[in-house]
Parts: sequence; C-alpha cells; structure tokens
Amino acid sequence: MPVFLISLKAGGVGLNLTAADTVIHYDPWWNPAAEDQASDRAWRIGQDKPVFVYKLITNKSIEEKILALQQNKAELAQSILSTDHEGEAKLTENDVMNLFEKF
Repeated sequence: MPVFLISLKAGGVGLNLTAADTVIHYDPWWNPAAEDQASDRAWRIGQDKPVFVYKLITNKSIEEKILALQQNKAELAQSILSTDHEGEAKLTENDVMNLFEKF
C-alpha cells in the first residue's frame, strides 16, 4: 500500500492526487477551508474511486477545541454568505482564548 505523507499547507495547493482514495488529517488547522482544500486534492477530475476523509482528534485536547473553532467558523461563513442573515454567528476573542484553557 503506497503512502504519501505531506503537511496540510504543502499539500493544500497545486497537487492532483487522484490516485489517492483516503485522506487523513492528523494536524487540524484553525481554518476549515484550508483542510477542505487539502482534501479536495484527491477529489479531482479523473478520480474514479470514492474518497474517504478522516480527522484524527484526541479527546480533551487542543485538537478538539480547534475542531469546535472550525465548526464555529464554518457557521460564521455560512451566515455571512446566506442571503437571509438569520441567526448570525460571530467569532469572538473569547472563542480563541478558549483554545488555551485547561480541561
């Protein structure tokens, strides 16, 4: 089984990895779009297999908090891009500070 290891930022742009059918994120990034873009390297024209994307998240860790921050940012982006602007979400300084709190 061939394996190609690359960091999220290096693998997030300029590559077509249609030979891959599995993407594993082991270092969560605060920006969900960066992870989506890296995953999309396997979802390219010419991909003829289903692609599986996994995120390795440790319970009660900063990774878990980053995942929550990603979800909050995705909701914020969706509320900004939606035309109705109902239930607007905001990313606060407190959201970022919560990353550094102990469990």
